[in-house]
Amino acid sequence: MRDWALGDQVEVAKGRATENFILAWQQIRSPIILPLLQGAVYLCAIMSIMLFVERVYMAIVILCVKVLKKKRYTKYRLEDTRDDLEGNNNHPTILVQIPMYNEKEVYRLSIGAACGLSWPPDKIVIQVLDDSTDPVLRELVELECQKWVSKGVNVRYETRSNRNGYKAGALRDGLKKHYAKDCDFVAIFDADFQPEADFLWRTIPFLLSNRELALVQARWRFVNSDECLMTRLQEMSLDYHFSVEQEVGSSAYSFFGFNGTAGVWRIQALTDAGGWKDRTTVEDMDLAVRASLKGWKFLFVGDLSVKNELPSTYKAYRYQQHRWSCGPANLFRKMLKEIIYCERVSAWKKIHVIYAFFFVRKIVAHLVTFFFYCVVIPACVLVPDVRLPKSFHLLIFWILFENVMSLHRSKAAIIGLLEAERANEWVVTEKLGNALRQKPASKPLKKPRSRLGDRIHVLELLMGLFLFYCAVYDIVFGRDHFYIYLLLQSGAFFVMGFGYMGTFVPN
Repeated sequence: MRDWALGDQVEVAKGRATENFILAWQQIRSPIILPLLQGAVYLCAIMSIMLFVERVYMAIVILCVKVLKKKRYTKYRLEDTRDDLEGNNNHPTILVQIPMYNEKEVYRLSIGAACGLSWPPDKIVIQVLDDSTDPVLRELVELECQKWVSKGVNVRYETRSNRNGYKAGALRDGLKKHYAKDCDFVAIFDADFQPEADFLWRTIPFLLSNRELALVQARWRFVNSDECLMTRLQEMSLDYHFSVEQEVGSSAYSFFGFNGTAGVWRIQALTDAGGWKDRTTVEDMDLAVRASLKGWKFLFVGDLSVKNELPSTYKAYRYQQHRWSCGPANLFRKMLKEIIYCERVSAWKKIHVIYAFFFVRKIVAHLVTFFFYCVVIPACVLVPDVRLPKSFHLLIFWILFENVMSLHRSKAAIIGLLEAERANEWVVTEKLGNALRQKPASKPLKKPRSRLGDRIHVLELLMGLFLFYCAVYDIVFGRDHFYIYLLLQSGAFFVMGFGYMGTFVPN
């Protein structure tokens, strides 16, 4: 009897708690939640319009470029420049920099590709900037460099006792070497990039033909795009970035963000812009903006691509996206006044850099994707009085994946704007090279072992639970059938939250 009495008391307490919660919800729902949520809908609608207008504008520019068949790089007569170089033997001296950090799987590929570039041997220097902390790996990289030296290639192996400035610091220190001062141009390749032999012949003539050009940027071509679903989705996003964003920036303004690799800089322009700085994690974009404010122009060559590798593990991709989203927002915060007060560029170009390049593409795009699709729409299911557009949203894998990643991009953008902790965090994107593809066929593959902490992602799981709750609520009480989208989106969060996205790498 006593146990029954206690049980009744517990049930009564639960009932009262539920009633109190419902009462509290009813008291704050109309005066507080409803106007806040409706305001969020309007704000997201405005940001969506801004993003839509920017996308339409870029589509119009690309359409004009395609129809007229006049991309900026097609107006140059490269054959005349090449003939002049070969006829007069007046080749400029090229410095090729390869920054690397514990790149065990790919260092041979990158060094081999750089040493295979076609250019007069006495006019090219291959500089391997090795910041590796593994002494065994350092020795292996140095041996690889010595192998190419024995073949007559001018390879310089450079190391540092610290990683001050990360990649920017390594590139900056590399340019201070005595032999670098005799170079006219510098080509930069990350450790997983493999340029074709004719890369310099297809880029340097542009810089020689136009003294106002500071940078020639090539696009990326991915060797592992078919490795898993995640790499395919990344390829879709990056193909859009190169085919549209970079092409528009090159065609309309002669400005775009340097991608940090697969590009050639005029050293004079690099120096004029103030050189490499490590104040943010996007040193490449920082340099590009500063060079643009000095009046230098950039050129994107869309038909020239360089092979490289996409991150195929979800952990590596998250770190990469944090850097790519936090860095631009932090750079925007630091350079806003400098851009506004710059007197060397037109007002129209300032508007493009501040509004389109930074604000819409680097901040609004992340925030509206996450807050509208992953917060506002689900919350409106719980508060049906809020009016939402009745259009049915595209339910494809790419949208679901991008919505999940918008959680981290939005968080990173906010961290960058506030310059909070992790604003300058730099985690090198892990590359696998051929490590997983070179296993002997006769040896049975063992099931990869991974730590639970590496597989579980709490933020994704919490968002998945929130969206799933909203979906169930909509099934029971709703009338708009948003539960279809909510269930799919919650499933995407759960898949990535439990680590079932990307390649599994054995410990």
